[in-house]
Amino acid sequence: MSWFKRTEKGITTPTSEKKDTPDGLWYKTPSGKIILTKDLKANHYVCPDDSYHVKIGSKEYFEILFDENEFTELDADMVSEDMLKFVDSKPYNKRLEATQLKTSLKDAIRTAYGKMNESPLVVACMDFEFIGGSMGSVVGEKIARAIDHARLTRTPILIISRSGGARMMESSFSLMQMAKTSAKLALLSEEKVPYISLLTDPTTGGVTASFAMIGDFNIAEPQALIGFAGPRVIRETIGKDLPKDFQTAEFVQEHGFLDFIVDRRKLKSTLTSLLKMLK
Repeated sequence: MSWFKRTEKGITTPTSEKKDTPDGLWYKTPSGKIILTKDLKANHYVCPDDSYHVKIGSKEYFEILFDENEFTELDADMVSEDMLKFVDSKPYNKRLEATQLKTSLKDAIRTAYGKMNESPLVVACMDFEFIGGSMGSVVGEKIARAIDHARLTRTPILIISRSGGARMMESSFSLMQMAKTSAKLALLSEEKVPYISLLTDPTTGGVTASFAMIGDFNIAEPQALIGFAGPRVIRETIGKDLPKDFQTAEFVQEHGFLDFIVDRRKLKSTLTSLLKMLK
């Protein structure tokens, strides 16, 4: 089996919230109920008792979206470089190496194309486990290339965001990705190729301020945190209490920045319907 064409069997599983259980056999829901992990997976990682959406990554989203979990990965071996020789509590290059080893991921996003309900689709999915899903030069470049692939093949693209924002260890190289990805999406729009943005928990910072909020449809999972700065920073800056449910997906939709909130169990069918509308 090649690196690019894969199914569930034999693949190293990136870390995700659902794995924080003994031997991965059980999952304890936020309400305290214990359920089998296999039952959670069968329910698209949504807790059956309270519909809590467990935080998942690219592996799980690809399983949910691509028919038979078959897809071709794009730019799978692209990795970040420590261009600025940045050091905080540890050198950036050492942080990259440690995170790659811990998560079995190359960087904070994976891009692929395959079929969803028998229709072609490009998917770019962020992984929060990789340095908080931060957008560095590799994340921006892989999104840009995925958009180019979608434009040249006239294939709809879905970008799934889960990010703390720009990657500070790359400074202006990171911030440049906001303009680059937005410009690529403008070219995609000119070609009238559909783009759907799915915002998950959390979607913040430079990701929210660029590609995440400019889809033909902007949709989100229930209760996802969506915003630019975090609520604590905003509260301390303005010196006022914030409204109830501030920066939740429901609050953002109420104020006109989202089109739909979609239960993950209905995500595949909802996307299929939206893409038919955009043909």
